[in-house]
Order: sequence, then C-alpha cells, then structure tokens
Amino acid sequence: MTSTVTYIKEWQQALQNEIIHLKKYGSNKFIVSNGRLLSSDSSFTYYFDTAYSLRIPVGSSIRLEWGGMKQSGRVLSSEGKGVMIDLEKSFGDLIPEAFLFHDPWELLEQLIERLDDIKKNKQKRLRVKKLMDPSMPAKHPDEKIKSNIHELVLRSKYNPVTFVWGPPGTGKTYTLARTAANKYFQEKRILILSHSNQAVDVLIAEISAFIKKKDRFREGDVLRYGSNTGEQLANHEAITTTQLLQRQDPHLAEDKEKLIVERHHLKQDLARSFSKRDTDHLLELETKIARVLDKIRQKEIQFVKDAFVVGSTLAKAASDPAIYEKEFDVVILDEASMAYVPQAAFAATLGKRVIICGDFKQLPPIASSRDALVSMWLKEDIFHRAGVADWVENGKLHPHLFLLKEQRRMHPDISAFTNQYVYHSLVGDHESVRRSRNEIVEKAPFPNQASVLVDTSFTGAHCMNERTSHSRMNVWQALLSFQLIHESYLSGIRSIGYVTPYRAQANLMELILEDLYEKERSTADIIAATVHRFQGSERDVMVFDTVDGEPQTRAGMLLTGKDSERLINVAITRTKGKFIHVSDRSFIRKHVYNGKTLRQLVEHHERQRQTVGTREIGTWIKNQHPRLQWMHARKLEKVFLDLAEARSSIIISLPSQTALSLQWQERLNNRDKLVKLTVISTEEWLELQPQYRMDENLSFPFIIIDQRLLWLGLPIEGAKGIQPPYIAARLDSEKVSEHFLGQFLIKE
Repeated sequence: MTSTVTYIKEWQQALQNEIIHLKKYGSNKFIVSNGRLLSSDSSFTYYFDTAYSLRIPVGSSIRLEWGGMKQSGRVLSSEGKGVMIDLEKSFGDLIPEAFLFHDPWELLEQLIERLDDIKKNKQKRLRVKKLMDPSMPAKHPDEKIKSNIHELVLRSKYNPVTFVWGPPGTGKTYTLARTAANKYFQEKRILILSHSNQAVDVLIAEISAFIKKKDRFREGDVLRYGSNTGEQLANHEAITTTQLLQRQDPHLAEDKEKLIVERHHLKQDLARSFSKRDTDHLLELETKIARVLDKIRQKEIQFVKDAFVVGSTLAKAASDPAIYEKEFDVVILDEASMAYVPQAAFAATLGKRVIICGDFKQLPPIASSRDALVSMWLKEDIFHRAGVADWVENGKLHPHLFLLKEQRRMHPDISAFTNQYVYHSLVGDHESVRRSRNEIVEKAPFPNQASVLVDTSFTGAHCMNERTSHSRMNVWQALLSFQLIHESYLSGIRSIGYVTPYRAQANLMELILEDLYEKERSTADIIAATVHRFQGSERDVMVFDTVDGEPQTRAGMLLTGKDSERLINVAITRTKGKFIHVSDRSFIRKHVYNGKTLRQLVEHHERQRQTVGTREIGTWIKNQHPRLQWMHARKLEKVFLDLAEARSSIIISLPSQTALSLQWQERLNNRDKLVKLTVISTEEWLELQPQYRMDENLSFPFIIIDQRLLWLGLPIEGAKGIQPPYIAARLDSEKVSEHFLGQFLIKE
C-alpha cells in the first residue's frame, strides 16, 4: 500500500509539473491599452484601460509584454474597465497597447504549501490515508436507516469518510443541504467546499433556506465566505460577508462603498484626460481603500470564527488561513469528480469527518500537461483514485459509497439510455417525473416525443477542421440545430441548451445566435457551449450536435476516447423534457465501435423508433426564420434571383467532378459586370470567366453572394454522397459568411 508521504510527494510533483507547463504554454492573455505611469518611487505603477472588467484578484502575479519587452509584476486593483499594476522596471511614461498575462498557477503553488503542512501533521496524514484507502469497515447501523438523508447523517457520524454518488437529478443538493442542517442543529461546525463558486452558492442557499423554514436561523451562523458570490444569494439576508458587514458595521461598509465609487469616477476622468493631480489622487485613494479593506478583513476573519456553517471554494480554502487553520467537525466536498485528487485530500484534512460527493460518470478534472503524474493525479477524480469507482464496474457498491438512485430531472424516455448504459441499471426514475415533464414533451419540435435522433446521413460532406484550432465544425448541422432551437422557442420553450464536443462548433452556433436571435435571447435562456460549460446545469430542451461526418475518415477522440462516455452522459443528462440528438448515423456506424457510448446511443434511438431522417425535414420545419430558409435543392428560382441581384461578389465552391448544367453556367455568366466571381475548385472553369480561382477541392458546394447570403447544398451537382430529398439552406448573415470564408483564407 502506498504511504501517505509518497502520495503527497507525487501530488506536489504533479502540481509542479502542471505549473511548469502553464508557465511555458498556457496563459490568460488580455489586451490592455493607453497605459500611463502613475508613480515611480520604489517601483513603477501603471494604469491601463481594458475592453471589459478583467476580474483579476488584487495581489495576483502578472506579466506585461510590450513589443520585445517583458516584465513581471502584480495587480494593485482591477475594477471596472481599468487595471492598476506594479512593475519592477519602467516601460516609459506611455504604453499605447500591451499584452497582460495572468495565470492560475498561484493557486496550485498554494495547494503545494498546504500539502507541506499535511506532511508535518500526523492527524492530517491519517485523514489522507483513510480517504485514499477506505478499507476500514463501515460502522453505521444499517437497521436504523429511515431515508436517504438519515442514511447520510448516520454514515457521516460513524465513518471518517463517506463517498456520495449523485447521478444527475437524484437530489444531491437536497440531500447534502439537509444533512448539513442536521449537523448544524447538533451544533457541529461544517465546511462546504467545491471547485466552483456556483456550486457553493447553491448549497449554502439551500442550507440557509431549510434552516429558516425550521425557524432556527441565527444571523452569522451560516456564512458564504469569498467575494465571487452570485445572484443565488442576493435574496438571502446576512449570509455573505458583504451582507453581514452591512448589518453589523454599516459605517465601515459605507466607507468602502464611497471610496470605490470615488475611484470609479476618478478612473473615468483618467480615461478621458490625464493629469498629475488625478494621478496623485488615485494613488492616495488606493492607500485609503487598502486600509479599509484591512479592517474589513479582520471582521471577515471574525465572521468565519463565529460561523457554524462556512461555504467556500477549494481555491479560497487553500489560500486563506481563516479556513485552512480552522478545524471543522464535518467537511462536505461537492462536485468532487471535478476536483483534483490533491484538492480532495486537502479538503479531507480540514475536518474530523468528510463527505465526498459527485458523479464519477461525469467529466473529470481538467489539467493541461501530458506528464504521467499530472495524468494520474490531476486528470482523474478521487472516486477512481481511491478505488471506489472500480467496485461499480465489477457490479458492486463499495461499503463507503452511498448511491442516490432515483432521478427526478429527465423524462423517462431520455433517462432510459443513461440509466441502462451509463449507470448499470442502478438508477431509476421517480414516479412523478413522466407527468411533470409532459408539458415540455408535448411541444414542438417533434410533439409528444422526448428523445429524438435527427439523422443527417447522406446530406453531404460538411464536416471540416477550423483553420486555426483544428477543432471540428459542421455548418450544415449547425444550421439544422439552429432551426431546432427556433422551433422550440416558437412553441413556447424558454430554456434551451445547444451542446457540442467541439469548441469551433460552439463558437459557430454562438455567432449564429448573436446575429439571428439577439431579441429572442433577451426573453429566453438560450446557451450554446461545449459540454464542460453545461456540467451542473439543466435545460428544458437540449440539442446535442456531435458534428462528426464525411469527409472525415475517423470519428474524433472527444466522441470515442477515454472520457467520451462521461462527455456524452453530461450532454444527455442536462435535459428535463426534450433531448434532440443531431448526428450522422451512417458515419457513426462506419467509424465508431459497437461498445462505444455514441454508437450505443444511435442504436438505442433506432431500436426505440426515435429517429427522424432528411425525408421528414418538411414535416417538422413549421416555421421558416426570415433569415434562414430551407428549400428543395432542385427548385432554383430563389438562388437564380439572388445571383441576378448580386452587387459586388459571388464565391462558389465546385468540388471535383461537378458537372455544372448549362442553366447554371448561363446564370453565372449573366452576372452584373461589376460582380467579381471567385471559383473554389481544382478545375479551371474557364467557361465561367472567373476573376479569381482558388485552387482547392472542398468537399461540399456552397455559394456566398455579396459576403452576406450563404447558400449551402447548391449547386446540387457538386454534392457527393447525398440522397433524395435534396435540401438546400439559405442563410442571410454577414457575420457567419465572413467567419465561414475565413476558414478558406478568402478575403474580399
């Protein structure tokens, strides 16, 4: 058995290797402009304008690059559209534009320091040992269990470590909050931790609401500690440090507010004009603010000492002695499957008992380095590294693993797949969930169907690599997915998610939504993102676009690799009422193995008769968007009218072996004399008299007119491998046309 000290040394080395990698390759890079030297006493203080609020913590290390010059420094303030930094050497009085780099490795360095503390403390080392090797017998009395909450209360009373497996929609927050409240009623001290601010906010809000409901709330007993708290806690009085300060020392809170408002106005003056008097005033203000913040800091430390329930992020806990020097009775680590193993171990050392809660069937932690130790300790979760997840693969539950096994989120037609294929039939549906989701299921698109595969097989070879990142994108599937969002919105659904494994596709959809759906998004919650962004959230309707298709010769690793089951599981389980899977069934059958989750999902749709093909496109598209229209590719009146009305340019992609009809040739040749024709083809096409030819063979045909109108799927003669009915799409969007042309380096 590996010793605790060996674990700690390996974790520290893994963290160090990740830091080295981040310093060399990975940085958060911001453009800063209009830099002015404010002071040059012992160091050099600069003020820069920024395009948006950078939200870099005060005191953070940064790097500034201007031309060939590089300089390290730290942030003095970062509020509003301005940042003040301290540098060791001068860059001169004025800096028109520079790059500011800020990296998260300080958080990793603080975690390394906490691991050093654990090495020196026998009791903390013993807690780590029990976490990493939970082989001790379970001592809670099974016969007394009355409910999920009661079982978790008992487990965490009698056992040093309890792992809670909370699949989506199984009441994880509800159960943890009531368990924490139960401990609070026994006057135990509880620490709530998670890697994300949102998860901490949700759990603290739920705990506070439950205690208030029981009429046992005392001001200061429940504390959300940290600055990045969201709207979740705005309606809860006296939970955050800011709210408590306003209640207990309103004058100090008022002083801080006044100074920050004054600084905001002064920075606006500085942005307009630059004077020595304003500069001196700003430096004086920063000194005053620092003094007030120091007084507030002392108050906050007292708040933590007095509180019984404290909620904080893992990063804050590892960097703040008010947390890491305190001893708690129970530590609850939520969303543990996304935390680094060393973070989970650090969390376990802060309390006599620890509850580790998460879902090891969802996404693992994220790290950048490919180093072996980083892969082992920073890219896999504590459930796997402690051996708890292995029991499940062998058909058993570990003695210290408590499974929440009844889901209330997804309509049963959606959960049927994940319950069986991902959760080994250990999870079932609550009896109420079918009835509660029917209102969504009844709506368009596909009324009375909760789970649907929109099959894009034989509609053309549209899958391509984005030019700079090489991430995949598929314009055809993006437009189809937008149509599904449009149909959902018009049927009255206001909570819609578009999820895809590929960053390039998510960016493309975001661009389409920005341009075509700005007004609708102001009245609805419509998000387009990669799978990672959706973990921990839910939507009434989810559109899952897998992107992959011809002419690619293999499916992407995101859909077939080690973590593909987790990625697909997250995509499906965000859904409450309607899951729409946009995918090329033929490509998946050809390129994805039988045992892979994506292949199983496609086969499952087919067995359940949940598949909709291209033939049905005319039946489910009920509402043509004014700027995105679908039509039969043989009906050419509209495209010929657009060609005749072209004013500046026509760009046409003609894949190899395209036999362009005389009708097409005639229309292209009869274009206005001022209209420049660009042909993308490996063939000459002299009969079209193009002004420019790009010698490249793209896999699908398209036309872009006046850098605004995109016709996809025309001319039909250039489309290979498609089968009737032939569909073409017409999109009116300058933004999308420009982005699309950018993939082929075509600039007008």
